[in-house]
Amino acid sequence: MTKLLIKLFVKSNDVKDLKVRNKYAMLSSITGIIVNILLSIFKFIVGLISNSMSIISDAVNNITDAGSSVVSMIGFKLSQKEIDKDHPWGHGRMEYVAAFIVDVLIIIVGYQLLQTSIGKIINPEMPSITNVTIILLVVAILVKLWLFVFYRKIANTIDSAAIRGTAYDSISDTISTLAVLISAIVAKLANVSIDGYISILVSMFILFTGCKALKETIDLLLGEKPDEEFVKEIEEFTKNYELVSGIHDIMVHDYGPGRKIVSFHAEVPSDCDIMKAHDIIDEMEQDIYKKFNCITTIHMDPIVTDDEEINQMRELVEKQVSEMNKEYSIHDFRMTDGGEHINLIFDLVVPRDSKIDIKEVQKEAQERLHNINNKINAVIKVEYSYV
Repeated sequence: MTKLLIKLFVKSNDVKDLKVRNKYAMLSSITGIIVNILLSIFKFIVGLISNSMSIISDAVNNITDAGSSVVSMIGFKLSQKEIDKDHPWGHGRMEYVAAFIVDVLIIIVGYQLLQTSIGKIINPEMPSITNVTIILLVVAILVKLWLFVFYRKIANTIDSAAIRGTAYDSISDTISTLAVLISAIVAKLANVSIDGYISILVSMFILFTGCKALKETIDLLLGEKPDEEFVKEIEEFTKNYELVSGIHDIMVHDYGPGRKIVSFHAEVPSDCDIMKAHDIIDEMEQDIYKKFNCITTIHMDPIVTDDEEINQMRELVEKQVSEMNKEYSIHDFRMTDGGEHINLIFDLVVPRDSKIDIKEVQKEAQERLHNINNKINAVIKVEYSYV
């Protein structure tokens, strides 16, 4: 069914094309709106007939899902606006803004349902459950499971955090409806009303889903750590280029799906032809854009690569830094030998979440190197990694 819908309404697999990506997003939103509105109407009728607050709560949950799809669709549409003088990187983050609005709406609805459910516990009523009611709830569960598979397929195809969140919201909805089904079966077989308690569970699922999704959306808006796999792919890709011996200080800025800006420093031999090195760096920037669909700015760092003494000193420093902590690394290594003193100048990189005293780390590295050779004077800049 999912493949058929994609074939009928998208007709392309080129998800790097933002227009094609938008078609996938529109298909996801419109399908979600139609399915959730039908489910909501269907559950409202069943809930009213059976006098079940938990079923009505589940129906309201489906209405919020339909509303979420509407807001997401608007967000995707606005994110496709052309670049203008005030927004040189486009409007891609509108997708994240839309997701933020959806998450807040989900939390509000969950809170309101929680209040109503408490009232149902205080003043309980026995729901009227029939075999038809149970069958219809089973059908609703199966539809929601299909919707989860559908959303997940679209999310993985276009790498959309917003749609991926909607997919897992569908799983929460499935669990909610399953809880409602259990409540209906208990009422029918044991003549005991747990309707209000199940309704509370449904509202708690809604609140949990909304809060989790809100946190993830806020992380996107604030600027979160780039995907480790993406960073590794960039690092591996750069190893294929002549003269480039390594890269560091990688930064990834996310201006919305398909709008990543990447920058890093590339180490090149200090005695190489500067024009040749510049040409290779230009080629690398263009190739990264073609392969990863992101704009890249590369800064050249000249380093000495053919001096045996400097190479030995670099290896010595790397060994000592690694012994301090395997996650530490160095770059921008320089050495000046004045005879009585050997100045080793380098940047020492520590993980962003390290609970350290920078001055203590700097002091320990200096003492380690000085104890090995008392001529060594280490000039160290300690910095945090961006990835």
